[in-house]
Amino acid sequence: MSRLRELEARRLNLIARCEQQRLEIAYRIAELSPAAQLSNLTRRAPTSAASHPLAWLVSLGTLLVMLRERRLVGWIGKVSAGMALLSRATAIVRLLRQIRSATGGVR
Repeated sequence: MSRLRELEARRLNLIARCEQQRLEIAYRIAELSPAAQLSNLTRRAPTSAASHPLAWLVSLGTLLVMLRERRLVGWIGKVSAGMALLSRATAIVRLLRQIRSATGGVR
């Protein structure tokens, strides 16, 4: 009889685990709905946007466009020239670093 009780207890345990897994799967499927995904995005957005530097740059650019359109036109040239200089400077630094590593750091 103890074997029968043991099997019955094991059966009840497996049924409880199956029910728990069913509930977990139902919860995960509910998370995949578009409404739930939108809700998750809106909850995370303020915290992730506050710490992201690109978000700050975009918001600053938006403010510039809204406030002073003429100033923005002047800044576009300056920013593009600065980016060109920065990209050339990084290319030169990268080239110097490769040359130094190829020569073993000898001056």
